[in-house]
Amino acid sequence: MPTDETTSAPDLGQLPDRVVPAFIAHWVVKTARSKEMIEWYGHVFGARVVHEDDQIAFLTWDHESHRLALVKLPPPLRHVFPLARLRRKTYGIDHLAFTFPSLEQLLLSYERLKNVGIKPVWSINHGPTTSLYYEDPEGIRLEFQVENFPTAQETADYFNSREFAENPIGVNTDPDYLLERLRAGAEEAVLLRRGAGTRPGTTQRANKRTITWKTL
Repeated sequence: MPTDETTSAPDLGQLPDRVVPAFIAHWVVKTARSKEMIEWYGHVFGARVVHEDDQIAFLTWDHESHRLALVKLPPPLRHVFPLARLRRKTYGIDHLAFTFPSLEQLLLSYERLKNVGIKPVWSINHGPTTSLYYEDPEGIRLEFQVENFPTAQETADYFNSREFAENPIGVNTDPDYLLERLRAGAEEAVLLRRGAGTRPGTTQRANKRTITWKTL
């Protein structure tokens, strides 16, 4: 996708001038819903428990020894903090993002999860990415995305474009419609364009109009 004007994006080929971590290893959640969390991450990531006792559970789904740790709290605590899962909507970390290598894999994951009752709370083409947002049983939001540009440098350039300045949030998408078009033979490059996921006959919601209490 071409940008609308010359940009001054940073050169992503330059290495940082200090030693930095290589990757995110894991995250830890204190939860009074450990059983539900283990089941949810089992469906969503194919997570398997590598250790569990009365106090903690370690889960992994790839080469790491553990990707997620669940610190178990007494189940009644969920009633002591009934609004805790809503905190994210107003303050603190909003979400974690995970990239799929292709739109096809993102949509096949969507279809698989939909078949077990797990649906995204927000489906949107941000411009830089096509993204599906999910919430786990504790309300932690995960973004499943695919990059809309072939390289990170092109994405960085897009951030400095007029198109992104005019609509930095994006356009809502219908993942079922995208999957239908993909299976009908549409090229992924076409489906990654803004507006490609708007089903004919429906109203397109863009920019701030995509923000609702559910998607916030």
